[in-house]
Amino acid sequence: MPVKSLTIAMALVVPGLMAPAQAANATVDASSVAASAYVRARAADVRGELQASAAGYAAALAMAPGEEDIALRAYRAAIAAGDKALALRALKTLDAAGKMPADGRVLILADAVTNRDWVTANVAANLLEKEVFSLVLPVVRAWIVYGSKQGDPLALLGPLPAVPDPSSLSENPKAAPTNVVPAQQTPTPYAPEHRAAMLLAMGKLDEGVALVRELQAAGLPVRIRLLAASALARKGRRDEALALVAGDEPAMAAARARIAAGQALLPPTYTAADGIADLLARMAADVNRQRVTPVSIALARIATFAAPANAITWLTASEVLNQAGRPQAALAALGNVRPDDVFADTVAALRLRLMVATDDKAGALATAQARVVQRQATTDDWLSLGDLYSELERHREAADAYTKALGLAEGQGRQGDDLWPILLLQGGALDRAGDWAGGKAALSRALALAPEQAVVLNYLGYAQLEKRENVTEARKMVERASALRPDDPSITDSLGWSYYLTGDLPRAIDALEKAAKGDPAQSTINEHLGDAYWRAGRRYEARYSWHAALIVAEEASAKRLREKIDTGLTTQTAAP
Repeated sequence: MPVKSLTIAMALVVPGLMAPAQAANATVDASSVAASAYVRARAADVRGELQASAAGYAAALAMAPGEEDIALRAYRAAIAAGDKALALRALKTLDAAGKMPADGRVLILADAVTNRDWVTANVAANLLEKEVFSLVLPVVRAWIVYGSKQGDPLALLGPLPAVPDPSSLSENPKAAPTNVVPAQQTPTPYAPEHRAAMLLAMGKLDEGVALVRELQAAGLPVRIRLLAASALARKGRRDEALALVAGDEPAMAAARARIAAGQALLPPTYTAADGIADLLARMAADVNRQRVTPVSIALARIATFAAPANAITWLTASEVLNQAGRPQAALAALGNVRPDDVFADTVAALRLRLMVATDDKAGALATAQARVVQRQATTDDWLSLGDLYSELERHREAADAYTKALGLAEGQGRQGDDLWPILLLQGGALDRAGDWAGGKAALSRALALAPEQAVVLNYLGYAQLEKRENVTEARKMVERASALRPDDPSITDSLGWSYYLTGDLPRAIDALEKAAKGDPAQSTINEHLGDAYWRAGRRYEARYSWHAALIVAEEASAKRLREKIDTGLTTQTAAP
């Protein structure tokens, strides 16, 4: 592209970057470099190439350091790419223009805390009072006081009243107090868990552990439990430490193994930066549960800047980036967690999911296979391998992996709710592998363990309907499933199909129409509805439904649907 065109493009996409007089006086080299960098950055942004996008905006910002639009784009790109230096540089321009985003102030604060610059940290906290994060300011201020040793941090957190659910965190600045008031009057989310962390950090072990135990039932973050267990283990109180890390989560299992072996769980010190990082990671996860926003991405990334050795910050950043449609960046974030970290198994499971999401299924499978060979494989290792085989439609191998997982779970004495999900996976894989007898046995066992689980009732019932086996009993199963989950389109489809197969066309059509309304893009539902319409003599509507099914049908079903659309429903073209 000629230099003149690049300059014009730059002026078009960045209004006000160069006034006519400035453009006339600018050197060709300077304008073309800036324009080219900006255009490359925008293109890389669209392609999802975060590092290239950040580099392009960095170059453009260097050529036009006062341009607000470039600065904002550079800041967002830097945050997404994890480039702290560029993000801080862009914020200088935005601050000078009075356009500092709220999460930009959070970055300034976190950077100051990390550098133990308590004057800047306090100034940043004061500026946050009128921002959307004012609700958590007491926790922020408490960690600043703890780090600076200028007062009693616990006083800022107040006593332990019933506090709002952290998942209700609002981005509405009017939703929270904006002034520092006595702690007793400040309903601050996250305060109880941070009081526990702070007590442990201050060496008040018994008080901290007592509070952790009290908060466990309310969904205390795993990392706070690990902090308490780690402190107890260092004092030789192993039994108490083990009691705090009960549970099936991979991190808990790893923690128990380390405590038993006399190995450390977490570093012995917990700093103000650690506290801020845990707070931001928790906020990012909670905001992200409502919707993915630039704010949730920023909070997660800033948490990684504040405490890069904290695996939770990287796990949170990875989850947020993945949900924002950045699976490659999400995968890269996981590379920052040490392989000997207590969260390593959690990271490994997420990495496999992301490898599949980035179309590296072969790599994911090789990794999963290596894990079950190279170490003492866990139930989760075999489940992950089974899931990957299922993804690749290697159903016999998937069934074998699920069988291994089931054997390990039973060997550990697991029962009931721990077993039926594995049996459901095993039964489904055996069914798809052509072993219906084995599949039915596994599914029947799952049903015996979980007779009120709609997903089990639906799978076993519908599988028998497909095979035209035990149709009356299968209908009763899907009726029970539908009663448990009346608004589930897939279960409603099973119900309608059971009515169709038992000759009750009016009820079949009513149920199938409801299912199609609930999930209009589901090929199976639309084919079932078309078959029911045809049997009821509603030929035009039948072909309309079959056309809808054909749009998203897999090839095996597409051939059958085309025949029905051309010649009508026959015994050979009936839906399974």
